[in-house]
Amino acid sequence: MNGVFDLGGTDGLGPVVVEDEPVFRAEWEKPMFTMFPACFRAGFFGVDSFRHGIEKMDPAVYLKAPYYEHWLYSIENHAIAAGAIDPDELDRRTEYYLANPDAPLPEHEQSAELIQFVNAVVPAGAPAIRETDKPARFSVGDVVTVTDVSPPGHTRRARYVRGKTGTVVAQRGSFIYPDTAGNGLGEDPEHVYTVKFTAEELWGAEYGDPNQSVYFDVWDPYIEIATEGAAK
Repeated sequence: MNGVFDLGGTDGLGPVVVEDEPVFRAEWEKPMFTMFPACFRAGFFGVDSFRHGIEKMDPAVYLKAPYYEHWLYSIENHAIAAGAIDPDELDRRTEYYLANPDAPLPEHEQSAELIQFVNAVVPAGAPAIRETDKPARFSVGDVVTVTDVSPPGHTRRARYVRGKTGTVVAQRGSFIYPDTAGNGLGEDPEHVYTVKFTAEELWGAEYGDPNQSVYFDVWDPYIEIATEGAAK
């Protein structure tokens, strides 16, 4: 999705601060971490639709909000859409706990099956590999160009590689296609390739270090065979 959420290749935002993980700046962030796999298990969203839910935040709020507030926004809106949360009740409870921050939270019976699922998914993740009958259109060594389009809705086709040419260095198999899954159109698996781009191709000869490269995973529909004479 085009917007402030696609920050790859963007400058002027200051240094990237690398911290030890997991990092929770407040106690409320810990439940957010566990709510993601629980809501995923309940079928409220997949990984791609969850990401798209974050992309629907107000850009100004997104840039200023802490990381887990992004998660809260997407979880809340997906749960409302699924009918699992009444927005009016949510507002009432929010007002109540703002006025009574020390009030006890409602108690719920634990689900052994859900706990087992969360314990399995958090360390290992949920596999996105899927079988497909579609043939792979590209092979290692092919010189390809990422199509320079701005699709509506969710996409993993980052702006900084659109229109850029590189070389396929690996075939990864077929995986859930985020451009359909993230937009509620089904998994529609597509082949994934790793493409090597030179820094000069991405940033220009003036700024790109001739000794550096960037490797970017692309889904099959993102790329086409490059025109003859295109730089690798």
